[in-house]
Amino acid sequence: MSSENQPIPSAPIIEAIVDIDCDLPPSLDLQSLREAAGDALRDRYPKFRQQLIQEHVFTKEGDAPPEFRINQGQGAMQFLTQDEKQLIQFRPNGFSFNRLAPYGSLDDYLTEIESSWRTFLQLAQPVMVRKIGIRMINRILLPMDAGRLDFGDFLRVTPRLPETGSPLGFLGFLDQQMALDSDTGNRANIIKTTELPQGDQLPLILDIDVFHSSEIPPADWSLIRDRLDSIRSLKNRIFRNTLTPQCLNLLSLQV
Repeated sequence: MSSENQPIPSAPIIEAIVDIDCDLPPSLDLQSLREAAGDALRDRYPKFRQQLIQEHVFTKEGDAPPEFRINQGQGAMQFLTQDEKQLIQFRPNGFSFNRLAPYGSLDDYLTEIESSWRTFLQLAQPVMVRKIGIRMINRILLPMDAGRLDFGDFLRVTPRLPETGSPLGFLGFLDQQMALDSDTGNRANIIKTTELPQGDQLPLILDIDVFHSSEIPPADWSLIRDRLDSIRSLKNRIFRNTLTPQCLNLLSLQV
């Protein structure tokens, strides 16, 4: 395992998602797979949950009053572990693996992801993989001193307030960046924001979504795994280089 993929003690990840978006056969009724998927996954995922999609539509023709209607359709089929900390999703546009805290390392789940993907492959028979993504949502508790903290102690690039001639104090912030790795074609969506303080700690949310759009035969797990390794590497480098050594040490990481 490379050093960048070494798991972090007390990992701050509250949710990890692996998405494999793909084209499904046009004639496939995803709901028709529910019983077979439930049977295949029941030993590990005994619970089932159905996700619904609602579309709100306003229409207006001529002088007639506007009309409003709600269209409702079937969304993802979700198969959950008994404690609901882990789930597999069969979606209209692909497959997802979700893991809630406690979370160790992606290496702990790769065998399960491959096995569940092969179940999806057998039942849904996807035509082509179009996008592969890894999203990690981190929640880091930053210590405050008398209700204050210097973001520069924890973030390499810090939010700054404008000079207004009177003192301004941060109540919170939301920062979003989108990036392209020109070497690999991998793309990243990085969101940093804060939640309301909890006592003498300020929760920082660091949401890193890294993905790659490409055409991969669905049965070629080795190519899918190679792409997962590539975007995982970028995700880890973004994480480590967003936070300062002081913040990494806060997570018990040796740097």
